[in-house]
Order: sequence, then structure tokens, then C-alpha cells
Amino acid sequence: IPCPLFTSAHDNMSFLLDPTYYEVKKNGLSPFQNMVAYLGGSAIQTVGDNPVTAYRQLVQQYAKDAAGNVVSPNMARAEANAVFYKSPFAASMSGLFPRLIGVLFKRVPKFGILLGYTAITGDSGDPGFQAATAASILSAPFINPVRMIEKQQRAYLKTTGKEKPLMEILGESASKNFAPLFRGTVPLMGHSLASAILGLVGQPKLQKWVQKQVGEFGVTGSASNLVASAVVSPIYVVVTNPLSRLEVIMQTNSIKGKSIGVFEACKEIGTDMAKFGLSGVFRGQGIGIAKAIVSLTLFHEGRMWIARLLKERNVRNGWMPKK
Repeated sequence: IPCPLFTSAHDNMSFLLDPTYYEVKKNGLSPFQNMVAYLGGSAIQTVGDNPVTAYRQLVQQYAKDAAGNVVSPNMARAEANAVFYKSPFAASMSGLFPRLIGVLFKRVPKFGILLGYTAITGDSGDPGFQAATAASILSAPFINPVRMIEKQQRAYLKTTGKEKPLMEILGESASKNFAPLFRGTVPLMGHSLASAILGLVGQPKLQKWVQKQVGEFGVTGSASNLVASAVVSPIYVVVTNPLSRLEVIMQTNSIKGKSIGVFEACKEIGTDMAKFGLSGVFRGQGIGIAKAIVSLTLFHEGRMWIARLLKERNVRNGWMPKK
């Protein structure tokens, strides 16, 4: 006889997550397992690319000196190098904790909307462009606070040699009703859209094409994934680098001070371009491409590895749907 309390709890949970969410589909995974694979891939990517992510932010952040004057890309790069030489471990690991926490706060809404939209529209294959667009817009309010905290933790490495404490950031934000945590939401929507379309949607489709083209030369599996990431990454960085600059300008500004709006940040990039040309606009472009290749490869390799383990488990337990 089933326990009434258990039955009641199960029925209540059914309102939150339909039981079919855990049923294995034709692709060999349940929607829940698919989410686990995406989250696992994100966690692997986050740890692996954090040093490159930190370095890129500093290269972009140090576009201005202490007096507020725009400096050359070479000088900004030298400043970033000095921070890493002085405190290599602290700089490399800076912002990692909020990024790992962000795997849930950022990825669950984004991937949940992405995969949920795909499921609602009846598409049982890979997520498409419409799902990516919906995920980018609707997930931005959840993602932005984590990105803001991450960048604030690195913002003062140059002067203090260590990351800014999380509770200090939250305390300063609380004094302004947490409004500073949503700085940079507008450019994030564009950044997230490009990331979703090129990274989550474009890369898997491109990988299939690459596998077909290079398969006859014996290049398969991880190697084809690396080639696909290398092809997508320059496109991704060209599209997102100016948006990334806007985020850095808006999110590394002091929380206690006046916020920098989108138009003011655009004006700052315009001044940079007037003085240093395209190299001023695309600061961090080279490291951005390297980061994108590392990030995409780690994410998809991790995601596919976890998905493969879960599929094998489903087969062993006889949970695969009947054909």
C-alpha cells in the first residue's frame, strides 16, 4: 500500500515537473538527463576556461588608466600581464566561485528555456534558432547578476592583488536595492543570443558537417569537434567582442559610484576607436578567439561525454523506448 504522504508529495511534484520529463526519448536520453549533460558540460568548461576568461576581462578593463584616459591596447595588455605575473593563481582563479554557482543560476534558466521551447514546439532534435532567441531574452535577468559579481571580483586585482569578496559586493549592491546587479543586461541579451545561436545551435550542426567532410581523412570524434569549434569561434568573437566590451565597461565600474549606461559605454568605445582604430574596438579579440575555441570544445566534449554515459546506463537498464 503506498504511503499517503509520499503519494501526496509525488502528486504535488507533478505540478512542477511532469513525469514525462524523466522518460527516455527517441534520442536515448530523457529531457532531465539532457539538462544534466548540458550542466555538466558547462561546469567542465567553466573550470577549464577561467584563466583565459579572467585575462580577457583585464585586457578590456585596462583600456583606461587611473586618470580615466584611454591607453593603447599594448599598454592594456602589459597591465594585464603584470597582474598575472604578480598573482598568477589568484588572477587565474578569480571569479571562479560565482561562475560555478552560475552554472545553476545562469545555465538552468538558459538551457531550461532553450530545451523547454524545443520540447513545447514538438521538436525532438537539437535546439533551433527560435529556441535560442527565446532563451537569450528570457534568461538575461537570471544570468546578469552572476556576470556582474564575477567581473566585480576581478575589477580590483590591479590595486589589491586579490579578488573582491562576494559578501562585500552583495552588501554594496544591497544599499542600492540590488539594482547594480542588473547593469549590462541589454548588451548581455545580444551576447547571449550570439552565444546560443553560434555555440549551442551552430556548433553542433557545424560539427556534423565537419565530421562528414573530414571523416574520409580519418578525422573523427574530438578532433572534428575541435575543428568545428575553431571555425565557429572567430565568427562568434567578431560578433560578441564589442558586446563583451560594453559589459566590461558597465559592470566593472564601482558599485558605489554612478552607473554607466549603454549609450555612455558606446561613446567610450567610440572614443577608443577614434584614437586607436579597430584595434581599440576589438581589444581582447585574439584571446577571445582562443577562449571561444577552448570553451566550445570543453563544453561540447563534456556534454557529449556525460550524455554518452547516461545513454549507456539507459541501455543497460532497459530504459530505451521501443521502436
